[in-house]
Amino acid sequence: MDTSKQCWRGIILLGGPGSGKGTQAVLLAQKLGIAHISTGDLFRENIRMGTELGKVAKTYIEKGELVPDEVTVRMVRERVNRPDCTNGFILDGFPRTVAQADALNQVLAEMHRSLTAVLNLQVAPDVLLERLSRRWTCKACGAVFPEFSAPPRAGCKKEVCDGELYQRPDDKPETQRHRIEVYREQTAPLEAYYAERGLLVEIDGENSIERVHQLILDAVRCVEEEDRHTV
Repeated sequence: MDTSKQCWRGIILLGGPGSGKGTQAVLLAQKLGIAHISTGDLFRENIRMGTELGKVAKTYIEKGELVPDEVTVRMVRERVNRPDCTNGFILDGFPRTVAQADALNQVLAEMHRSLTAVLNLQVAPDVLLERLSRRWTCKACGAVFPEFSAPPRAGCKKEVCDGELYQRPDDKPETQRHRIEVYREQTAPLEAYYAERGLLVEIDGENSIERVHQLILDAVRCVEEEDRHTV
């Protein structure tokens, strides 16, 4: 945990598939002592536990359709109000659209909180494609890991999962290229949305994992220092 004085932090990590935002979210959450909230993990948790929201989400996922914003937002609202979010949280995979960003603003307003920063990992499409060709997926829980990152290749090793890791045969370059294009179409307006509000911080995501982590820490500290001077 960060040894500096604990304060509440609300951080969003943006980045295309293969940008490393999942890895960076885990590292940052550990460093700052705040919760890491991945919407992918949130869906899997609710489905595994058979919650009302999980059952609804499952019907859409099984049909290959997007889970409606209303369901996703309700999951996020419940999650950010848990005790481990007392000092803040890092959102990984949410929001994906301006509509979801507006909904998150409402959730934060209910908590009497506001975002600290929106960190955007910038990685060129060709680099994303190369990284995606080397990623691994857990057969048991569906978690995805890039090469050269935790956990070890022996298995998932998450708190509730010891599943086997494998490389999906359907992760073809054309499929991944389409995913990257869809992400860019979805998030370009979102980047503009947060830039207009002075929250967007660009991070060079093509560095090593360690270097990107340091760039993110520097960005968070810089934002907080600026906030202190404007109070």
